[in-house]
Amino acid sequence: MSIAQSSESIAVIYSNHHGWLMRWLRAKLQCADHAADLAQDTFVRLLTAPHDGRQTLREPRAYLTTVAQRLLIDHYRRLSLEQAWLETLAQQPDLLMQSPEERLIVLQALQRIDAMLDGLPPLVRSAFLLAHVDGLGYAEIAQRLGVSERSIKRYMVQAFERCILLIL
Repeated sequence: MSIAQSSESIAVIYSNHHGWLMRWLRAKLQCADHAADLAQDTFVRLLTAPHDGRQTLREPRAYLTTVAQRLLIDHYRRLSLEQAWLETLAQQPDLLMQSPEERLIVLQALQRIDAMLDGLPPLVRSAFLLAHVDGLGYAEIAQRLGVSERSIKRYMVQAFERCILLIL
């Protein structure tokens, strides 16, 4: 699927399909404000998608649906992560409570970590989590995952490389 380059083509797509996309998202989200935000983000993706200038969007609704579904997944992932963090905070004594700014910083960091982990192959992700969340050594991780310790070392390098790439 390819993207239209000219702003006129995008304007036509926007005017022809924005209302439909808003209704589709509103039905999924049950919230007009979130639907409007995600519809806007969908069209921003359309505007910023790579193109060579000769291509046109053949199936705009299919493209918009695909982009919007990916944004919905990201939206629900962020909500889930935020909910887990708020539940963790609720269990903390009042002395450890964070300011709203500190909570936002931690939540943003958790979202970046989640994005990093989501992009890793399952065994690499499992090895990384077992090492850094459960505190296991490479030998024990290898035993649990049924792979060699050398594989665990490769997995950890792969995970650290991804962390570094996301930081830069």
